[in-house]
Amino acid sequence: MNDVRIKICGLMRPEDIETVNELKPDFAGFILAAGRARTLSPQRMRELTEGLRPGILRSAVFLDQDPEWIRELAAEDLMDVIQLHGHESDETVRQLQRQTGRMVIKAFRIESGADIEKARESSADLVLLDHGAGGTGEAFDWSLAGDLGRPFLLAGGLDPDNVTCALEKIRPYGVDVSSGVETEKRKDPEKMRRFVEAVRRFQISERR
Repeated sequence: MNDVRIKICGLMRPEDIETVNELKPDFAGFILAAGRARTLSPQRMRELTEGLRPGILRSAVFLDQDPEWIRELAAEDLMDVIQLHGHESDETVRQLQRQTGRMVIKAFRIESGADIEKARESSADLVLLDHGAGGTGEAFDWSLAGDLGRPFLLAGGLDPDNVTCALEKIRPYGVDVSSGVETEKRKDPEKMRRFVEAVRRFQISERR
C-alpha cells in the first residue's frame, strides 16, 4: 500500500512544533475554530508555523466560519490546507478551492451510511471521517468507512495503542490525531512519537 499520511492536530506550543519537526508528519494542524479548547488566533498560528520544518503542510481548521475571512487568511499565506469541520456546503468547498488554490479537507461526522454517502459525494480534495459527536476523542463505527470508495483521513479516538488496528481494518489514506497524543490536555512528545512510530511500523510490514 502507499504510505499512510499522518496529521497531528491541535498544536498550540513551541514545544509541540519541536516534536513535530523531529517526527516529520505530513500535516500539522492548528485550530482556528472559535470556542474550542485548542483554539488559536491567526497571529499565534503564524508565530508557531514560522518554526515549522519545510515540507510539513500547515492545516488550519475552521468550523462554520466566514468563507471570506478564510480566503483572506489564505491570501496572507497562513496555511497550505483549509480544513472545514462544520456544516459548510459543497458550494463553499468549491468556492474556497477556486479562490484560494489551497487543498480543502472536509470533515464528516459519521453516524450512519447516509453520512458516508455525503462524504463520497463531496467536492473536497480529501475527506475526513470523524466521530458523530465531533471532537470527543471517541471512535465511530469503523466498519462504515469500508463503503466510502475514495481516499480519506481517519480521525476520532485514535491513539498509539489502537492506530495499528485501525490501519489493518480499514486502510485509510491517512490518520489524524489530537487528544490521543495528549496528557492532561497538552501534547505529549512520547505519545506523539509512539503514534508516528506505530504508523510507520505498519507501513514497513505492508511492504514485506
